[in-house]
Amino acid sequence: MNLNLWFSWYKEILNTFGFDRDMDETSAQILSKLLEDKNGLSPMDLPIKKNVIVFGAGPSLKRNINELKNLDLGKFTLISADGATTALLEESIVPDIVVTDLDGKIDDIIHANDEGSFLVVHAHGNNIDKIEKYVPLLKNILGTTQSIPLKNVYDFGGFTDGDRCLFLAVEGGADFLVLAGMDFGKIVTKYSRPDIPDSEGKADKMKEMKLEYAKKLVEWAAKNENIQIVNISQGEKVEGVEDVDVSDLEDFIV
Repeated sequence: MNLNLWFSWYKEILNTFGFDRDMDETSAQILSKLLEDKNGLSPMDLPIKKNVIVFGAGPSLKRNINELKNLDLGKFTLISADGATTALLEESIVPDIVVTDLDGKIDDIIHANDEGSFLVVHAHGNNIDKIEKYVPLLKNILGTTQSIPLKNVYDFGGFTDGDRCLFLAVEGGADFLVLAGMDFGKIVTKYSRPDIPDSEGKADKMKEMKLEYAKKLVEWAAKNENIQIVNISQGEKVEGVEDVDVSDLEDFIV
């Protein structure tokens, strides 16, 4: 996404949620400095193929993972959104890339990183403590921000971990993208909210609003970016994105 266009989205998001831009930028500065010491990655370092699967942490996630096992996943770059990493590891699948603000199950993010996953770590005003605590323990990191990009911190657009996965794939030159576990509904899973007592629960108002913006951004990308997007999640309808069965994906692979 063009940066100036993204900033119009970002301004709206700041106003809607009451986020502090100064804190976002402070977080990005801290991440940039940490990555300077760790030789932070650039977008060209990430292994993004022409075909990508993005895994969100919605209710359809585990079903979608099991359905996708019948495909040759080696034809795809597998990008997981934060907590979806846990579900993939439970099925002995290590994602190629994890997009995270370090809000998921950190032991699983570290494990995936140790097993070879590249990390795209996002800085915002509410995760400074986690950046300072966990980034020194991690490797193969590309930093991102919602605000002004810095030396070691990039901005491709995107608000939630899930839609940031999509914009990362666009930046990396993907032509075809599959949404899995991206339901955009009012139910969250333990993969998205590890603190809930059951495997699924009702999203709180803040989470609902975030998912609404994520859906809008995916719809914008489907209309405006040069990438074909299909959805196997069977959640809410996403305008401009075709709902397909996993059995049909071979027909789309580039």
